[in-house]
Amino acid sequence: MIGADRFVEALKAAGVDFFTGVPDSLLKSFCAYVTDTCGGSHVIAANEGGAVGLAAGHYLATGNPALVYMQNSGQGNAVNPLCSLADPDVYSIPMVLLVGWRGEPGVKDEPQHVKQGKVTIPLFETLGIPAEILPDDDESAADAVRRMAGLARAESRPVALVVRKGLFAEYRLRDRRPDIAALPREQAIEDILKSLPEGAVVVSTTGMISREVYETRERLGQDHSRDFLTVGSMGHAVMIALGIARAQPNRRVFCLDGDGASIMQMGNMAIAGQSGCGNLTHIVLNNAAHDSVGGQPTVGGAIGLSAIAESCGYNRPGSPVFREIRVAKGARGDLGRPKEPPQANKKLFMGTLA
Repeated sequence: MIGADRFVEALKAAGVDFFTGVPDSLLKSFCAYVTDTCGGSHVIAANEGGAVGLAAGHYLATGNPALVYMQNSGQGNAVNPLCSLADPDVYSIPMVLLVGWRGEPGVKDEPQHVKQGKVTIPLFETLGIPAEILPDDDESAADAVRRMAGLARAESRPVALVVRKGLFAEYRLRDRRPDIAALPREQAIEDILKSLPEGAVVVSTTGMISREVYETRERLGQDHSRDFLTVGSMGHAVMIALGIARAQPNRRVFCLDGDGASIMQMGNMAIAGQSGCGNLTHIVLNNAAHDSVGGQPTVGGAIGLSAIAESCGYNRPGSPVFREIRVAKGARGDLGRPKEPPQANKKLFMGTLA
C-alpha cells in the first residue's frame, strides 16, 4: 500500500500542484486527503471532461501540469477533451491522469465495470497516452510520479497512472460537512415507491439509489419488474426515463436521480425540460455528496436545482415534473446489491413495458 500523503508530496515535488477530478471508490483515500489538505489547489469537477478542461486552463495560466483523477468509467467523458484539446496534435497540454482501475481483469467487481476494466489500458494505447500501473510501495510510486510527470513535461502531453484496487492505505475524510437534511435517503425512497400510481415505472440512477430501490422492494415484499436499475452511465438515468416516456406517453415514468449524477450531465435537464413529456417525473435525492465513493462534497447544497429545472421548462402545463428532495448523507452498512444480473433486470422490465 501507499500513503495518500506521501503520494501528494511526490506529485508536488514533481511540479504537479493542482488537483481536480471526480471521486472514485478506489481513489477514496487520495480524494479524501486532497479534499482535506489542498484547499484552493483542489476542485471536485462535475465530470471528467470538465476536469481535463480545468487542468488545461491551469497549465495555460501557470505552465505547470495538473493532476486529473477519475474512475476508469470516466475515461469516456474525458476522451473528447483529451483528443481535441490536450493531445500533442492539437494544443499539446501536459497533465497527469490518475485512474482507478475498476473491473481489472481477474479481479471480482460489479457488472458495470467488467467491460471498462478490460479496455482501460488498451484505450490509453489507442489514444496514444503513455500509461503505467502505479506501484504498491511509497518509494516506487514516487519514482513513477517523477518519471511520468517528467514525461508529461518533456513531451507536453497527457500521461496516466492506473491504480489497482487496495493500493492506497486508508485515510478517512475529515471534511464532513453537516447534512443538508435529516431525512434518510432510503426512507425517502420507500415513501416514493409506496405512493406511485398504478402502472408507473421507475428508472433509478447508479450507486446507492438503485441499491436502495432494490432493497426497499425486497422489504416491502414487492417484485422488481417495474424498476430499471441503472448500474452505470452516471448522469444519464433521466435520458433513459425520457426515452421510455416518449415511447409510452400514457405511462407514468419516474426517474430517481442523485445530485452528483444530475450535476455531472446537467444538460440532460434542459432536454428533458423541453420535451413536452408530461408523463415524466424527475426526482433528485440531494444530499450534497458523492455518497457511493467516500462522501466527498458536491455543489448540490449550494445551488438551486429546482430553480435550474424550472428554467429548463419543468413544472409547466404539459411538461415533466421536477422535485428535489433533500436527504441525509450515508447508507446502511449492510446495504445489499441486486441479486440478478443487469440483463435479467432488463428482460423483466421490458416485460412490464410490453
